[in-house]
Amino acid sequence: MLPGRACQTRFMDPRRKRLQDARLYLVCDIRGDALIEAALRGGVDIVQLRDKRADDGALVAAGRRYAALCAAHGALFILNDRAELAADAHADGVHVGQDDCPVATARAFVGAMGIVGLSTHTPEQIAASNESDVDYIGVGPVHATPTKPGRPAVGTALVREAAARAAHPFFAIGGVDANTAVAVREAGAQRIAVVRAITDATDPEAAARTLRAAITIGSAAPDAPEADVARA
Repeated sequence: MLPGRACQTRFMDPRRKRLQDARLYLVCDIRGDALIEAALRGGVDIVQLRDKRADDGALVAAGRRYAALCAAHGALFILNDRAELAADAHADGVHVGQDDCPVATARAFVGAMGIVGLSTHTPEQIAASNESDVDYIGVGPVHATPTKPGRPAVGTALVREAAARAAHPFFAIGGVDANTAVAVREAGAQRIAVVRAITDATDPEAAARTLRAAITIGSAAPDAPEADVARA
């Protein structure tokens, strides 16, 4: 962590204010502008580009598109794992997993004012994140999800652990939809991250709006279309 004036400057950074206020986080692969625009209109606060199959050039090009769209809506753009490409992709920061590049390496690439997120899957990892130079953590997968094959579900118990112990803002992720968002909210989560709940929706804007209502109000909108509650 940064001491003194540097720490105060980081705290006052508008990106961290957006992070603190964020409630809905979309993780997706390379998509067209229409989907991202719709999600942002519906209330997505952060978009993460995660595409393990794309090469560097494709990630940078898509990242710049995402960054411009997010900036126009006052949202944050995060690049998954590839910290060395964050600056070229105009990302506000980078998200890393437990098996990706170390947090210290990610921080070195994005700088003191960039945002660094970290995935956590156990109470021990949450505790370790409290002593790490991250700005937020992901907690999950709450439910089994094909976006993380082989990763066992942790249920809402880990969400409760994060609510009680995490020193940083956290997002519950993994099989979260407009219905299960209520349970994670009741377990102490104020923020959720989703994939398929928006990317597979017939109306991504309505899906995002429903998800946001579920986490901020505690109940899904009663008229949510069936296709709009697909799990992340």
